[in-house]
Amino acid sequence: MKSYYLPIACFFLSISLLANSQQTEKGGISSEMLQQIKQSYQGTSTDKAIRNAICNNDINKLAINIDNKNNFDTYFSHKINSKGITDQKSSGRCWLFTGLNVFRAQAIAKYDMGDFQFSQVYPFFWDQLEKANLFLQGIIDTRKKPINDKMVEWLFKNPLSDGGQFTGISDILSKYGVVPAEVMTETNSSENTSRMAYLIKLKLREFGIQLRNEAAQGSSIASLEKSKIQMLGTIYRMLVLNLGEPPASFTWTRKDAKGNPVETKEYTPMSFFNEFIGKDLTNNYVMLMNDPSRDYYKLYEIDYDRHRYDGRNWTYVNLPIEDIKEMAIASIKDSTMMYFSCDVGKFLDRERGLLDTDYYDYGSLMGTTFNMDKKQRVQTFASGSSHAMNLMAVDLDPNGKPKKWMVENSWGPGANNGHLIMTDKWFDEYMFRLVVDKKYITPKVKEVLKQKATLLPAWDPMFAEEK
Repeated sequence: MKSYYLPIACFFLSISLLANSQQTEKGGISSEMLQQIKQSYQGTSTDKAIRNAICNNDINKLAINIDNKNNFDTYFSHKINSKGITDQKSSGRCWLFTGLNVFRAQAIAKYDMGDFQFSQVYPFFWDQLEKANLFLQGIIDTRKKPINDKMVEWLFKNPLSDGGQFTGISDILSKYGVVPAEVMTETNSSENTSRMAYLIKLKLREFGIQLRNEAAQGSSIASLEKSKIQMLGTIYRMLVLNLGEPPASFTWTRKDAKGNPVETKEYTPMSFFNEFIGKDLTNNYVMLMNDPSRDYYKLYEIDYDRHRYDGRNWTYVNLPIEDIKEMAIASIKDSTMMYFSCDVGKFLDRERGLLDTDYYDYGSLMGTTFNMDKKQRVQTFASGSSHAMNLMAVDLDPNGKPKKWMVENSWGPGANNGHLIMTDKWFDEYMFRLVVDKKYITPKVKEVLKQKATLLPAWDPMFAEEK
C-alpha cells in the first residue's frame, strides 16, 4: 500500500514546492503582491461608471477636454496660399508629397499657374529601385560579417520601404528629375503600396541570402556585382508592372492661372527639373532637428539615412525649439513653405484638423498622470517623427511670439480644407524636423554646419522614416 501512495504523495509535494517557488521567485508577482495591486481598483460607483463608459466607447471621445474645445480660432497673421490638397492615399509617401509640394508652391508662384502638381509616382519608381540597390550593395559590403551581425540584421529588417525623408527628395530628384502629374499618373499599387512592397521585400531578402551564399562560396566582387545587376532587373520589371515605365521624354503645355495655354515644349525629366525647380537640393537646404536627448548646436549624420547608395547621408543640426521657430517664421514671412515632420498621431483631432496637447485629458479619465517630457519620450521610444507635411502659416501675437501654426497635409480633403492647425505648445512637444532654405538660417547655424558631423548608426531612433 505504501508503495502505491508514495508516488502520488511525491507528485503533490512537487506541485506544492513548484507553486511556492513560483510565488517566491524574485521579480515575479506573488499572491501577496497581487492583493496589493488589486487595491488600485475598488469597484466604486465612480470606477464602475468609468469602466462602463470606456468598455463601450472610443477612449478619445471620452477624453475630449470640453473646456478646451471652445474658442477655436482659425485666423493666421502670416500665411502662404496653397492651391489644392494632395492625397497620398494608402501609402507611406508623405515625405515625397511634402517635398514636391514645397517646389510645387514655388513653381505655381513663379509661372502664375493654376492647380499644378508634379508626378509623385515618377520619383517613387526610382526611389524604390534605388533603395533596392542600396540594400543589395549593403549586403555585398557586409558579406564577411555573420548573419546575426547588427548591421546585417538591420539590412534584412529594412530591405525597402515606401517611407522616407527629405534625403529622398535630394537623392532622387537631383538624379532622375521630375515630370508633371499627367505625364506619369498614379496606379492602384502606388496608392496602395503594401502588397507590392511585401512582394519586393520578399524578393530582396531572397536575393540577399543568395548574394551571401555566393560570397561564402568564394565569388569575386565582380561576380557579385553582376548578380546584383540581374537582381535589379527583376525588381525593375516588378516596378514597371505595378507603377508603369517612367518616360524618357515628353511634351507638355504650360497653362496660366486661368487655364490658357502659354507654352508647349519637349522635355526630359531633368530638363523639366532644371526649369521648374532648378536648385541644388543637397547643398541649398538644411535639416534642423529638435531632439532634446542629444546635445544642441551639434551636427549629426545618420548612416544609411539616404535613398541612393551613391547619395549622401543627410545631416542635421540639433537645436533648441525656439531657434527652429525663428527660422520657420522668417521663411513663412518670405512666403516660402517648408518640409516639416512631427509625431502627428499624438493629440490629433482629425475631425477638426487640430493638434493640441490639451485637447484630450487622458489623465482624468484613467485616474493617473502621463508626465514624461519630450526627452524622456524620445529615449523610451514613446515618440518620434512619423509624418511629413508642409509648414505654411503662423499666427503671431503683438510681441511676435507664435500662438499657433498651420500645415498643408497630404491626406486629401478634410477639416480646414485638408490642413492641420497645431498649438504652439504642441509644436514644442511633437515637432521634430524642419528643412529650410539656407538663406533663412542664422549665423549660429552656419557655424554649426562647419563641424565634422557625429555619425550615428542606422538603427538610431532618429532614422525613423516619415510615412
